[in-house]
Amino acid sequence: MPESSWWSPHRHADRRPILLARNRIDAALRQYLVERDFLLVDPPGLQRSPGNETHLHAFGTTMIGNDGEGKAMYLHTSPEFTMKKLLAAGERRIASFQHVWRNRERSALHHPEFTMLEWYRAGEDYGVIIEDCLAMLRLAAETTGAKKLQFRGREADPLAEAERISVVEAFARYAGIDLLATIDADGIADGDAFAEQMTERGLSVPEDRSWSYLFSRVLVEKVEPNLGLGRITVLDRYPACEAALARRAADDRRVSERFELYACGVELANGFGELTDPEEQRRRFAAEMNEKHRLYGEQYPIDEEFLAALAIMPEASGVAMGFDRLVMLATAAPRIEMVLWAPVAE
Repeated sequence: MPESSWWSPHRHADRRPILLARNRIDAALRQYLVERDFLLVDPPGLQRSPGNETHLHAFGTTMIGNDGEGKAMYLHTSPEFTMKKLLAAGERRIASFQHVWRNRERSALHHPEFTMLEWYRAGEDYGVIIEDCLAMLRLAAETTGAKKLQFRGREADPLAEAERISVVEAFARYAGIDLLATIDADGIADGDAFAEQMTERGLSVPEDRSWSYLFSRVLVEKVEPNLGLGRITVLDRYPACEAALARRAADDRRVSERFELYACGVELANGFGELTDPEEQRRRFAAEMNEKHRLYGEQYPIDEEFLAALAIMPEASGVAMGFDRLVMLATAAPRIEMVLWAPVAE
């Protein structure tokens, strides 16, 4: 018997306390949602489109009809499209615990199949969603008895007042980059202006000088390691060009109602004040897929039913939280496989 397999009795015995904690956190979060009048829904994983963001990579498959003809389908990278259709149908507060699939992703914090907790509030500001997130982090720690969330020597106190910082402020503080100086009044970003600032600050500039790539690189290398240390960080008001599914901020078209939640340098959640303009959403999806084709030589179809649903969807806010990562931080697990009942084979 392979001693290194996850199902080896001694390895399972080591992981079992964490897995039982996972189940307790799952039950506690479901209770939190039900007590606040959320309906738990169950979107299908098989979709016409897996999502239309440049750097999200899907698993494709073929659905064979009764006539024997095949049709390209995908495993979703998020239940977002289906859940927004349910908002258009008339639901007001919905949530789901869903397995989702993302290709090209495997590391201590990434797994090709993982559990996403996603929820939406129709007619409510995204600030309420942020408060939901903070409450859930506290609840997860309380459920396991953890005084601090932990990941590889880093800690965050879920009971301390959260830090709320804009993306613009974070880039200035940790990288010396003036983001708004690289974005015009309509939110159009200039990669050359970004690269020039990087050079002035002694940062290496890669061959790909597209604004989005430079933004992601500086975010990962300079900004994210400083977030969620000692307390939770809410990284808020993303540049509009980095928020394909969020509406723009009312006071500044260069930024959007998008936030991410960090603890111990780990991103836990990604939320929006939701965009409900189907024509604007179509333009953004087309731009994302053009960039995906440029970088990776592939693109995914646009879900026309989703765009039709946006036309009648109410104003809403929503968020996706990496449930497995939350369990990791509440149990101090060093790798995501430690908190999965059965990891995907290498």
